Amino acid sequence: MESLYLLIPLSVLLVFGALWIFFRASDGGQFDDLVGPAWRVLTDDDRPADD
Repeated sequence: MESLYLLIPLSVLLVFGALWIFFRASDGGQFDDLVGPAWRVLTDDDRPADD
């Protein structure tokens, strides 16, 4: 029973920390364009340029 007095506040802090990190990433534009980088990898041209 005494361990619950420690584990419940720690789990609440962990959840709030995870939410804070998620919203920081969301506000910073981390999730704005999820499709563009995948298409850039597929359409990347690694052939040398013809001079």
